Amino acid sequence: MENLSQYIDWFRNSSSYINAHRKKVFVVLLTGETIAHENFSNIVHDITLLHSLGVKLVLVHGARPQISDALAQADIELKYHQGLRITDVDGLQVIKQTVGAMSIDIEAQFSMGLANSPMHGADIRVSRGNYITARPLGIIDGVDFALTGKVRKVNATAIQQHLDTNSIVLLSNLGYSPTGEVFNLPAEEVATDVAIAMRADKLILFVPQRGVMDEYSNLVSALSPVAAESLFDALADDNPQAINGVRESLAAAIKASSKSVHRCHLINFADNGALIEELFTRDGNGTLVSRDHFELLRAATIEDVGGILELIAPLEAAGVLVHRSRELLESEIDYFKVIELEGTIIACAAIYPLDDECGEIACIAIHKDYQESGRGDHLLRALEKQAHKQGLSKVIVLTTQTAHWFLERGFTPIAITELPIKKQQMYNYQRNSKAFRKQL
Repeated sequence: MENLSQYIDWFRNSSSYINAHRKKVFVVLLTGETIAHENFSNIVHDITLLHSLGVKLVLVHGARPQISDALAQADIELKYHQGLRITDVDGLQVIKQTVGAMSIDIEAQFSMGLANSPMHGADIRVSRGNYITARPLGIIDGVDFALTGKVRKVNATAIQQHLDTNSIVLLSNLGYSPTGEVFNLPAEEVATDVAIAMRADKLILFVPQRGVMDEYSNLVSALSPVAAESLFDALADDNPQAINGVRESLAAAIKASSKSVHRCHLINFADNGALIEELFTRDGNGTLVSRDHFELLRAATIEDVGGILELIAPLEAAGVLVHRSRELLESEIDYFKVIELEGTIIACAAIYPLDDECGEIACIAIHKDYQESGRGDHLLRALEKQAHKQGLSKVIVLTTQTAHWFLERGFTPIAITELPIKKQQMYNYQRNSKAFRKQL
């Protein structure tokens, strides 16, 4: 029953995301590695779910490992320069066969409708066409890339027409020139340029790990385009993320988010349900590159009162915090700072000036799902910085259950008689709170 309750709660909480995603355009990059993985069938089911919820989908599939295998079987030498495959006439014939077969197989996946499968009743139409105009990459460093090309133009109008008829648009890594030639393109470039041309709400990139990792191999859950570019520049050629294709996907996310695409997601193609978790939960699953503020520490406004009340209510009930009425909170809102995550208040704290030298830090509250995440320290540093700007030289805090937390952060115990006179007069002896002070 507990699992059922958790499922019901998640389903209810996902409604805001369902409403937000409906009728939005998502461009999804399915790399060759993604398609080859055993989890691809689950990804197809999840994409079908998005389509059923009213999301307009453009799928771009790559074929890098499949092409390499096919060229090797055809005994055609694999040639690269600057990380790009050089495509000759013979190689292109193999590439067309490989890509064409993969496109057909993907269409077959979306055509399934067995009664005992998640696809039952989906009735999905998949559209393909010559929507990508390409040109030759040319000669670089004296190397002729032949039929390796780059995107010249995206027929966004034609793609949108198919999306408006409730079709999923499927694109490959092939582009076409006005002269009738076919060019082999990087799938990441196709997906990026399509997302920009369509002014897509999201660009979703499947990668072989859980998003982007920092230098300590910890997941970076959110990045601005500027921060993402700095991280990209720091990736050495021998870094695993440069070898496994994550760097290329990160470059695509940087380019897209710097243009018209608000949010780019890098998620693991091997993790069952990663797409659903990324799009329908507050914390997500992978790495978000966004021009928007994902998590924001800011001064509280009157509109935050309801969120703060909801946040502090459990702590008030447990006796950790002193009860504050809505009226009191509205009158004191200018003293508060909050951390907002995806439109939800997940942490708050306040600082009250007591005299010309001292301020009181109070009402530190962190949502139960985000405790032990460092957000308390983040709030405390912000309040101490604010107090310093106000000309205060010290701060005090009264607590009943978190004494050690403040001790660990440089606060020292003091007697009640050492509190500012104003605070001594307001001290509640029934709570018997311990007092601490910190010099700024």
